[in-house]
Amino acid sequence: MKTTCDFLVIGSGIAGLSFAIHASLFGSVIMLTKKNDNDSNTNNAQGGIACVLDPFDSFESHIRDTLVAGAGLCDEKAVEFLVKDGPERIEELLKWGARFSTSRSSRAPHHLDLGREGGHSANRIIHARDLTGREIESSMLKQLRRTPNVTLFENHYTVELITNHHLQRPLSENKCFGAYVLDTTKGAIHTIRSKITYLATGGAGRVYLHTTNPEIATGDGIAMAFRAGASIANMEFIQFHPTTLYHEHANSFLISEALRGFGAVLKDKHGRQFMDKHHPMKSLAPRDIVARAIDKEMKKTGDPCEFLDIRHVPAARVKKHFPFIYARCREYGINITTDLIPVVPAAHYLCGGIAVDISGNSSLKNLYACGEVACTGIHGANRLASNSLLEALVFSKRASFDAAGKLRSINLVPADNIPQWDDSGTIDNEEWILLSHNLTEIQTVMGDYVGIVRSNLRLERALRRINFLEKEIESFYKRTRITPRLLELRNVVTTARLIVVSALRRHESRGLHYTTDYPRPDDRHWKKNTIIKKPVR
Repeated sequence: MKTTCDFLVIGSGIAGLSFAIHASLFGSVIMLTKKNDNDSNTNNAQGGIACVLDPFDSFESHIRDTLVAGAGLCDEKAVEFLVKDGPERIEELLKWGARFSTSRSSRAPHHLDLGREGGHSANRIIHARDLTGREIESSMLKQLRRTPNVTLFENHYTVELITNHHLQRPLSENKCFGAYVLDTTKGAIHTIRSKITYLATGGAGRVYLHTTNPEIATGDGIAMAFRAGASIANMEFIQFHPTTLYHEHANSFLISEALRGFGAVLKDKHGRQFMDKHHPMKSLAPRDIVARAIDKEMKKTGDPCEFLDIRHVPAARVKKHFPFIYARCREYGINITTDLIPVVPAAHYLCGGIAVDISGNSSLKNLYACGEVACTGIHGANRLASNSLLEALVFSKRASFDAAGKLRSINLVPADNIPQWDDSGTIDNEEWILLSHNLTEIQTVMGDYVGIVRSNLRLERALRRINFLEKEIESFYKRTRITPRLLELRNVVTTARLIVVSALRRHESRGLHYTTDYPRPDDRHWKKNTIIKKPVR
């Protein structure tokens, strides 16, 4: 396989695809994905992309909505850039072949149909019915295949980033020189040398037992970057999507926020609306408020779920706008046009990640990150709905141009300075059942003690257990031949520890982090990012 490139892109969601397409204009690109090219959080996104296109909307309004949702921790410069660059990125997607839903009455360019979601003060959500992510992923993959200079390797799992401590002859400054990569079909580990390494590995929802994320979302990029020495920010801010389908076989299937933007109302089992007493925006309040409200109502009554009601909207309109949700719910015996939809919150989106600047640079030289794996400052303490896809588009392009400007000043590290991966002395181990129990325990601990409502007692208990499990897993890793599941487990436990440590450090409640020990925000001491710069124990 090809083992040298200008740009090494790890991850094939919207952030990875966009960077690869743009970076290919300046140099050679190798793109890696640990499963198939369309296995990503992007592909699962239902809602849409937030963008100011309606002439009666404004950049100022979108910026204000984002800052309000972010609860004082957003980087205002980054938010302004995101919002103002948005329309151009949407035009680019349309040029690449994305087909979004349209409406004859729409005032937006191309008559794009604009929906509304929680926290937004205007209709600005571009969508492809309720399968927006799939449409974007499909159109971008087609564009990538038309793009020269890009080599895509599926079923290749990144083991570790290559940094100074790997080198036979260490340099004076720690940098990223590429990665060790496992070909999961052949079991071989390759060394890929690159001038620029770009992480777009997505989020970490699988740290929790109940999540809307696909199986690939195991915090890989965050854990690898942390072990390599990059700074990590704001890991305590985990967004729980308020409405996932409550059904034993539904695997936390997401009921898009767009459904509430379309008129669905949250109710209890007696048909009573309860969001009125929690927020002026009622069922369209920001996600953290809705998730906590549902959690509070469930704990107060002992009920296992609450309900969404869209029965008052004409059935034909609901089926037209939400065909995927309608069909999936019917599989579980629920007709959303005639029945209440049982819902519970589930881990959904990570607002923290690898700390990067406005051009995607991490604190580790030559390592970039974008998308959910990165913390750009856009989301602050709570992400505004549908800002994530726009963030990936806007900042991936910016990162590609910034990285391209550095190519001439970067030399590939000589091949003889990087040792080949050595797994001598390791053994094949068939005792996966032992590790699968570790994974379930991590996910259960995180759900029980590091969920929507936290306390020091719960967090300290979680940290003790996570620390023990991490030591056990690391010992197993060092003496066992590498497999994808072992790599994922190692990354999950590292990411879990980063979340717990960050939550313990923040002595206030802000946005998505709510603790009973410090129930109010403290702007004087804690209106700042939580940064972890080195391994913590």
